[in-house]
Amino acid sequence: MPKSHELSRTLLPRHITMITIGGVIGAGLFVGSSAAIAAAGPAALLSYILAGTIVFVVMRMLGEMAITHPGVRTFTEFSRAGLGDAAGFIAGWLYWYFWIVVVPIEAIAGAQILQQWINLPMWQLGLALMAVMTAVNLLSARSYGEFEFWFSSIKVAAIIAFILVTAAFAFGLTSPEGATFANLTAHGGFAPKGWVPVVATVTTVFFSLVGAEITTVAAAESKEPEKAVVRMATTITWRILLFYVLSLGLIVCVVAWPMIKPGESPFTLALNVMGFKWGSAVMSFIILTAVLSCLNSAVYVCSRVLHVMADRGDAPRWLAEVNSHRVPARSILLGSAVGVIGVIIAIASPNRVFAFLISTTGTVILFVYLMTAFAHIRLRHRHPETETKAVRVWLFPWLSYVTIGAMIAVLVAMAATPGLASQFYFSLLTLAIVVGSYYVFRRPRAG
Repeated sequence: MPKSHELSRTLLPRHITMITIGGVIGAGLFVGSSAAIAAAGPAALLSYILAGTIVFVVMRMLGEMAITHPGVRTFTEFSRAGLGDAAGFIAGWLYWYFWIVVVPIEAIAGAQILQQWINLPMWQLGLALMAVMTAVNLLSARSYGEFEFWFSSIKVAAIIAFILVTAAFAFGLTSPEGATFANLTAHGGFAPKGWVPVVATVTTVFFSLVGAEITTVAAAESKEPEKAVVRMATTITWRILLFYVLSLGLIVCVVAWPMIKPGESPFTLALNVMGFKWGSAVMSFIILTAVLSCLNSAVYVCSRVLHVMADRGDAPRWLAEVNSHRVPARSILLGSAVGVIGVIIAIASPNRVFAFLISTTGTVILFVYLMTAFAHIRLRHRHPETETKAVRVWLFPWLSYVTIGAMIAVLVAMAATPGLASQFYFSLLTLAIVVGSYYVFRRPRAG
């Protein structure tokens, strides 16, 4: 990488840790989990465990590849290392597209929460949030890391406090009626709608767990990138899964699951059931921090992925330039401009154009994860010495094949689920466009 393209190395280990946690713990946990519980009942816990296991193994693959190939600095570049330039191009643009659609989703979600307290039009609040996050990212990687550290710290502290308070109630220490574990089976059984919804729910749950791989993007701006990725692969992912499973498990113990409505925070409902009437206001603040954290990360990831692709020749070269703060300002501004357009579209045509855009990203991240898994298998065969490394995927190659099979099963389940089939097919359209773009724009210059 030319000197003029080099990023700073200012992110500290505490930043990387919280960036990993912040990338996964967002509105998908605090609000989106309501849809999973409503669809599968208490057995939705199994959906989270199944989806979390897939994500954990993929993160383990990333940790292993980071040790064996220390020169690779970004998540999507592992696909290039294992499968070639075409895979790097496809994975990079799919990943960028996934996160660029997340930008307006989070900006609008934040604006909706802020409207509870600030009487301004949605578009003004959404654009204000975009301006703030763009400014944070333009300042320096360190400013992004500090912002993410404190916002993620709020989320982690809130979840730990919630787990402690809810556990005391579930075990009967603070509940006036004693232990509440009967709610797990009292309303139609543990799996009241059967086991098929449990498997189908994995498809929606999977996407709320995506984000830990942001570590491989941010690690390029830390002093010890390999250690950062290894830490994510070995410890942080487990902590995240523990937060999800423990908090949601306690919710379905405290709250009768039929009370949980899709789109409403089950955390707020649980606090109200336990007698904390201020729960709604507190959760609104915590959800806002989660949304802003995800928006901040989305702007960051889009710029860094675009920066790497530009340096590789997969995007216009001028996007690889960095400013005096060693941040890719052009990539940040381009991503923010696209995000602003997305916010305008989301407000002007939420049920048509923007709904279509969301549908086109439905399974995009799964395609990227699949490419990563295939790249891992090829790289492991080329480097059998990996078997002696501290971080490696167990039971190779069988666990890798099982993980790939599980991701394909998620895709098949989406295609077979009426409410999700359109997302699957529109995402296939996105994949076809990106593959076609490689052969139209990139391949003639390759070599």
